[in-house]
Amino acid sequence: MKNLALHWKILIGMVLGIVFGFIMNTVDGGKGFVTDWIKPFGTIFINLLKLIAVPLILASLIKGISDLKDISKIKKMGLRTISIYIGTTLIAIIIGLGIVNIVKPGVGMSPDTIAKIKAKYETDLGVTDKLVKASAQKDAGPLQALVDIFPSNIFQSFVDASMLQIIFFAMFVGISLLLIPEKKAKPLMDFFDSLNEMVMKMVDLIMLFAPYAVFALLANVIIAFDDTEILLKLLAYALCVVGGLILMIGFYLILVAVYTKKSPMWFLKQISPAQLLAFSTSSSAATLPVTMERVEEHLGVDKEVSGFVLPVGATINMDGTSLYQGIAAVFIMQVIWPEGLTFSNQLVIVFTALLASIGSAAVPSAGMVMLVIVLESIGFPEELLPIGLALIFAVDRPLDMCRTTVNVTGDATVSMLVAKSLGKLHDNPKAKDWDDNYDKVK
Repeated sequence: MKNLALHWKILIGMVLGIVFGFIMNTVDGGKGFVTDWIKPFGTIFINLLKLIAVPLILASLIKGISDLKDISKIKKMGLRTISIYIGTTLIAIIIGLGIVNIVKPGVGMSPDTIAKIKAKYETDLGVTDKLVKASAQKDAGPLQALVDIFPSNIFQSFVDASMLQIIFFAMFVGISLLLIPEKKAKPLMDFFDSLNEMVMKMVDLIMLFAPYAVFALLANVIIAFDDTEILLKLLAYALCVVGGLILMIGFYLILVAVYTKKSPMWFLKQISPAQLLAFSTSSSAATLPVTMERVEEHLGVDKEVSGFVLPVGATINMDGTSLYQGIAAVFIMQVIWPEGLTFSNQLVIVFTALLASIGSAAVPSAGMVMLVIVLESIGFPEELLPIGLALIFAVDRPLDMCRTTVNVTGDATVSMLVAKSLGKLHDNPKAKDWDDNYDKVK
């Protein structure tokens, strides 16, 4: 077990967690036991990853930009990153709409099933919470997303983990360091270099706990499912989403093989620990430190590139989420608003989902909140929105896990593409381990 690769350890933890969760679902008091004694270990793990995400973004981005020595390179890297992210998101939405229009998972759902789902989930706090958040987002001004990028208090941004604000501040500091004499900039650059190395070592240490944490996280997910009949009724919809996400990963692998000349299987092997954590945590932001470690030390992307591309991607690149929105919006219309299924409305879905994926960084529970915004953009009846969300709410958590995995895979893919285009993709990266320096200090 000690010599087993990390991704196999995590996979074993996931399988055992799922099995344990199903067993606890059949035992009296099992759910309470998992909630009280198992779930906290998963929460601790996520908290540790979130703890180091902000200093990692700050250190890696400032160091990466200040090392460029040329402001024009920042413009070149930024334009390429944003352009590729927009392109992959557009392709994801088109794939989603293509699948849902071919399979038509919402056509023929029985009124009894719709009534049962409506009765169970329409007034659920999770559904009403998403509607409230979407309403607040919709009421904001057209440039509010732009205003939100610029912090008035960076320490508050650190506390709130406002990624776009932190990215802006880090870029501002990095560019400012370029514009002052190198002798004066060096002490601060050395500080952030050391901070980056220290945080990456923290990632190595935290990952020792990963197999046990994913066991706890998956066990807690499984005990939440208490109505298998509804899950089976939504199976066709869920399979459409999963099938689309698999196609999207296939698209990434083609990009990796054709443009970077790397083996797709090698790419999946190197990035798999980040993918498995994304699946377990349903959070690109929480997975970001691990994604950065895998991309830099295992895929060979230079820190100058990964420090910019990955934090931006974790914030604005939501390929998996955008694909899901296209499928979910059309599925809901197929079930309760078939007259809205026009070609023009589907074009609006493409455009709105693309914009929502870029402007939703500060919105908690972004996926379903963005879906409400997409539905409202095509004139979906407001009184039907709670029913629409209730239709897909039962399977949202497992699908969220799947689409987050695709989001993280997309981030890693784009970082390789950008690095290759800038000559910053290294062939033989050297991975570091938690105990590299242990013999000297024990």
